[in-house]
This record gives sequence, structure tokens and C-alpha cells, in this order.
Amino acid sequence: MADVRPFRAVRYARPDVSQTAPPYDVIDDSAGAELRARDPHNVVHLTLEPDAEAAGERFRSWLADGVLVRDEAPAVWWLEQDFVGPDGVARSRAGVVASLRAEPYESGAVLPHERTHPGPIEGRLALLRATRAQLEPIFLLYDGSPPLARPAGRPPELEVEGTRLWRIDGDSGVESFFDDVQLLIADGHHRYETAVAFAREDGADRLLAVLVATSDPGLEIFPTHRVFAGRPDIDPAGESFASVGAAIDALEAARPDEAAVVFVRGSQARLVRGADDELDVELVDRFGHDGLSYTPDREEALGRLASDDDCAFLLRPLRVDDVFARARAGRTMPQKATYFFPKLLSGLLIHPVDP
Repeated sequence: MADVRPFRAVRYARPDVSQTAPPYDVIDDSAGAELRARDPHNVVHLTLEPDAEAAGERFRSWLADGVLVRDEAPAVWWLEQDFVGPDGVARSRAGVVASLRAEPYESGAVLPHERTHPGPIEGRLALLRATRAQLEPIFLLYDGSPPLARPAGRPPELEVEGTRLWRIDGDSGVESFFDDVQLLIADGHHRYETAVAFAREDGADRLLAVLVATSDPGLEIFPTHRVFAGRPDIDPAGESFASVGAAIDALEAARPDEAAVVFVRGSQARLVRGADDELDVELVDRFGHDGLSYTPDREEALGRLASDDDCAFLLRPLRVDDVFARARAGRTMPQKATYFFPKLLSGLLIHPVDP
């Protein structure tokens, strides 16, 4: 199904932590300013450059000046990320970094699980046209075990902030392995759809992908809680509890195949249940998007309740099997349905669209 291959990566000639950044869509104005000031060659000078043509010229000048270099031979990479999750548990997540062909969802090779909006795609498409490079990876899942493993007995070629990369030359077996594998986008829907749109107009159809097995012990989905500001109209029926903590205990004891969330307004805390074929995020999505904001931090969600007109919904994490099942049935979920942590670093590897 999926067309996965080695690629000739572009990377920094002298890699340093000062050059990397989170994905463009999680960087606010303050963090963007700090990253720009950190290093004149930080990747945000490309990924967050508002003038796409300027970003393209800068990318080409960095290549000409030797700031960036391109590998002479194609390869895949083994990636590991050590992290402490929002739950305080230390984990390590591993995956394969490779070149993926961007195909329309109708082909069935790559499945989405969240809805997208046209605005971000237009901006990313302009940047892709100007740079002719996939500057940031997208994150995808597949059923099964990895087709390869970390190279034994040698240090990584790249190591930044708990992320390590090993280059794997020669026949890695990834091409034949993924011939029969269906992929699910975990993070990067807008960037994937940008690559599909670019392939239609240009013919260049490769993008940078990190592929993680659903069997990976470090793979976790964390919940994204919902906060509504100025919505006194939201008042769902449910079982009342004396405290938020008691409602959360009841939520964690609820059946996993039944939609359930904790609703909080002022001193009220209720366990709200949905339908058997409904997910928690779909239950909350019934209330629309006016005044809606998101946070993966439960305490922050509660801290945003500034008045009795505000309310919060505290959610459980989705199960990977439920996400795959929805995607295979052609059912997309609301935005921010999943929170895969940690985000992938940008600036370690770049994938030019031209051979």
C-alpha cells in the first residue's frame, strides 16, 4: 500500500540544539521570537518565515554557503525519543524516518483521523513551492512491529534534546515491508494534504515521514481537554459529584467503549455519558466551537474557568485501536481529538522534493 523509500537528506553541517524547533503549528509568537534570536540559522527562519519567497531564497543560500549539506546517497534513519509524558512517566518512542509518497486518501494507503481547514494548507503550500523542500516531518502509525532496529554498537549520527538518529545505508527492507501496510496520520494532517496538493500541480510527490509501530511501548495518546468561555447555554445532564476529583475517579472507572467526560462549571462536577458508538471527543463536539479552546493539561483547563459562564470538559485519552477503526471506516474526528507526545523536532533532517 504505502510507498516508503530511502532519501537523500539535507541536514546542518554542524548540528546544534540551537538550530532545532518544535513544529511550526505549536509555536506561539513569544516562542517564535526566542527561537529566531537563538540562532540566525534556526529552522524557524524557514518554517515560520511569513514571506515564502524569502524562505526559499534563504534555504538555497544556506545550501550554497555550506550551512546545510545534502547526503550523497539515500538512506533511512532510525529515530528514538526519550521523554517524560504529561502524566510524569518516562518513556522512549522509536520509529523509522523515510520518504513517503503523498497520495490522495482515496487510494487507501494513508488514512486521516482528524478534520482539517483550508487556511493552513494554503500557507504551507506557498512555502513548499518556494523552498521545494519538506522542512518538517509528519508522524504516522502502522500496525505491526518495526521492519528494522537500532544499529548496534555505534553512536547516533545526530543527538539533540533526547532525540537520537542513526543512519541506515543499503537495503533496509523498508520498501518491501510497507508495500502491504496501511498508514494512519497521527500528527501532520495539514502538511500531508499540502504535499498531496503540491503533487497534483508539480508532480513531485515525496514527503518526510516518521513511521511508528502501534506495538511500540513508548507510543501513548494523551487527552486534550476542552474549555468553553462565555457559554452559559452548555448544561448537559449527568451524575453529580461533590468534587472534580471524585468525578474523575468515576470517569476512569467508566467502560472504555462508552463515551464519558467530566463536565465542570464553578463548583459543579458531573460525569456525562454518551452513546455506545460515540467517542469522548465526539460527545463534546455536539456543543459546537464557539468560545472553545484546548489544553492537554487538566489543571490548566480548570484554571481557565474565570466565571460561571465558562465550563470545561475533561476527557480520557483515546485508544489507538479506536483511532484506526474510525479512520478505516472513513470517519474523521474533531480537531485536537488526539495528543501524541512528544512532538517531532524540526531541523534534524530536511527532505528536498527534487531527487
